[in-house]
Amino acid sequence: MPVSCAVAQSAGPLASQRWQTATVEIREGFPVRRAARVILLDPDDRVLLLLYDQPLPNGRHWATPGGGAGDSENYRDAAVRELAEETGWNDIGLLGEVLRCDYDMDHAGRMVHQVERLYLARTDQREREVRGVAAMHQADGIAAWRWWTLGELESTDEDVWPSGLASLIRSQLAN
Repeated sequence: MPVSCAVAQSAGPLASQRWQTATVEIREGFPVRRAARVILLDPDDRVLLLLYDQPLPNGRHWATPGGGAGDSENYRDAAVRELAEETGWNDIGLLGEVLRCDYDMDHAGRMVHQVERLYLARTDQREREVRGVAAMHQADGIAAWRWWTLGELESTDEDVWPSGLASLIRSQLAN
């Protein structure tokens, strides 16, 4: 499945960002699904990932918190809402957009063309616990959550979305 991504050269305000490559190519045949995700780091630069246990073709994989944007919802607002829904936290501010991707994928049993934006955010709490969202996790096929070090991400054999997440985070931390 071809994936097209563009990386922001910094996580600053969108107006000041320069993107390394152009992205969104809308394909005919699949409905477009807009989605927003959050790369959430703790003070030790661990990243929060959720384990999705879904039927094939997506299967079992780790991903950042996030999901679909409503019809009248902008990407940033969708990212904040999805993070709150999946973690129970309403006190996380986004630092900036760091990645734009588009690709074809299965969503809820049908193929869609996903146009996705990822935002960087931080919590001031080390390995903060996710609480009070078990019913939502069950409904969305989220089996677990975990804070990962960048070294663990680089050495795991598990499927992590987006691929190259540790490198993306390292590049953003360097800026």
